[in-house]
Amino acid sequence: MHQESLQRLEKRLGYTFQQPALLRQAMTHRSNSYKNNERLEFLGDAILGFVVSDLLYGRYPDVTEGDLSRLRARLVRGESLAEIARALALGDALLLGAGELKSGGFRRASILADAMEAVIGAIYLDSDFSRCEAWLRQLFESLIDALPPVAQLKDPKTRLQEWLQARKQPLPQYTVLNVEGEGHEQYFTIECRVSEPALCREGSGNSRRKAEQAAAAQLIEQLDSKRK
Repeated sequence: MHQESLQRLEKRLGYTFQQPALLRQAMTHRSNSYKNNERLEFLGDAILGFVVSDLLYGRYPDVTEGDLSRLRARLVRGESLAEIARALALGDALLLGAGELKSGGFRRASILADAMEAVIGAIYLDSDFSRCEAWLRQLFESLIDALPPVAQLKDPKTRLQEWLQARKQPLPQYTVLNVEGEGHEQYFTIECRVSEPALCREGSGNSRRKAEQAAAAQLIEQLDSKRK
């Protein structure tokens, strides 16, 4: 039955394995077997990072190293890989241990992302770098096309700080207004204030960092509305 799942997965991947055992290993979570997909995941992660870096380097000739890193992080982060894995229905072919299977591991983003990297490593070992690179390029070209403008990839606090520094204005001040809950269930409300122009906005989140980011995002939106 699982062999049929792997064959269906091959069709969705658009790649037929000469060594089917590699695909089976790529789909085997550590909870199921000693010979799992962790080594393939390690290999696939390195290949993916290089190929995506090369794609971005060619696509964005005038972008700085820092922005290229942000673009790459957006593409190869766990959430993005999990989305690709879901689109390919990788979860249908995963081999999980009883515990992970019962807890819905075939839907878990981290497991799907790891399996996606393992598939990349498996395709490389089954063919060669050129074939694997071509497959990855085809997979990621549309995702690169859909990337937002480079400036939007920076987190709100960074964007706000850079906006103020470019105008030689004082940096924003963040003040905790309220903390609710206890321990790991705390919820923060934070104020972000700038002096030139004199503006302040509030943001909330389940960590101080998230609340600060939310407040900065609100203030950026206010600055943008004033410029229009």
